[in-house]
Parts: sequence; structure tokens; C-alpha cells
Amino acid sequence: MSDSHDELLPPYDGIKLDDVRLVKTAADAQQALAALSASDVIGFDTESKPTFTKGEVSTGPHLVQLATDDTAYLFQIGRPDALAPLRETLRAVLESPAILKVGFGLSDDLSRVRSKLGIDPQNVLDLSTALRIDKKHTLGAKAAVARYFGQEMQKSKRITTTNWAQPVLTERQILYAADDAHVALRIYRRASELKG
Repeated sequence: MSDSHDELLPPYDGIKLDDVRLVKTAADAQQALAALSASDVIGFDTESKPTFTKGEVSTGPHLVQLATDDTAYLFQIGRPDALAPLRETLRAVLESPAILKVGFGLSDDLSRVRSKLGIDPQNVLDLSTALRIDKKHTLGAKAAVARYFGQEMQKSKRITTTNWAQPVLTERQILYAADDAHVALRIYRRASELKG
């Protein structure tokens, strides 16, 4: 689809702030673990503080997003004090062979999760390649939303390149990050419905 065609599509109405949980404490992690473990499929994505200097190495991921059908859980792992209590929940979910993790363009996310957290995600499906029409082109979330929902997903470059390592995320960052994981799950469900 061309960009001019996308402009004619109605906007994608993403996840609401009320349906997003910031996972910061051990108690938050327990609640997230219970909900995520009860799911057969979850949406998965990460965000990292961008690097702007040549040769600068990313210290990401700083945020790990996991989504069930009705709730997105944002794990702020950029904060050293928060890393220990959250890591075991992420390990239990991401390494579980019983839970399918779906997302778009996951190779970088997976390598960062392995190198920073020592977690080796299992049962992962990259929708960029799984849903593509031909062997040459991968499918991004924006194109998938247009294809499967007939809507346009706003992907702000300004939000993408913000500081994901900051201790307090803005509302726009929270919604952007939550949508990235949640929309992957929604598209997976829709594609499965159409196939089934």
C-alpha cells in the first residue's frame, strides 16, 4: 500500500492507558506473571534508548513489553534497582515453551534480551516474516494494521527515538510501547481467524 492510500484509512485505535500496567515492584511482577502465564499467546517487544554517536554501544533493552488480549505489561528494566525482581518474571514467561510470543522484527529484541538479561526466549514467532506476502519483503506493524484492520497505525519517529531509559516514562511513551506489543497479538489473532 502506498503512503497516499494509508492517509485515507481511519486511524488505528490502540490500547487505552487504563489497560497498561507498569511493572516496577515484586508484587507487580507477581500479578503480571499470573496473567501472562494464563495466556496461550502474548505480544512481545522491547525498547532501547537510542544511540546517536558512532561507535556507541546500546545498553538496552530498557523496556520489555508483554501483552495479553486485554492488558499490556511494561517492565522498566533500565533501572538497576528494578532489574533483579523483574528478571525472574521475564525469564519465566519468555523462556516458557507453553506460551507463544509474537511480535514484529524481533531479531534485535531477542539478541538484546539474551545479552543483557541472560534470558533465552523460547517459542517466538516473528510476524514480519510469518505474515509476509513474498520472500523479499518483510511486513511491519503499520502495514499489517492496514492489511488486517483497514486502519492506519501512527508510528511517531519522535517517540521511537526518545529516552527509554528515563525513570519516568511519558504517557505518549507508555501508549506507544504498549501498542507495539498489543497490536502484534491482535494481528496474530486476526490472521489466525482468517486462516482458520
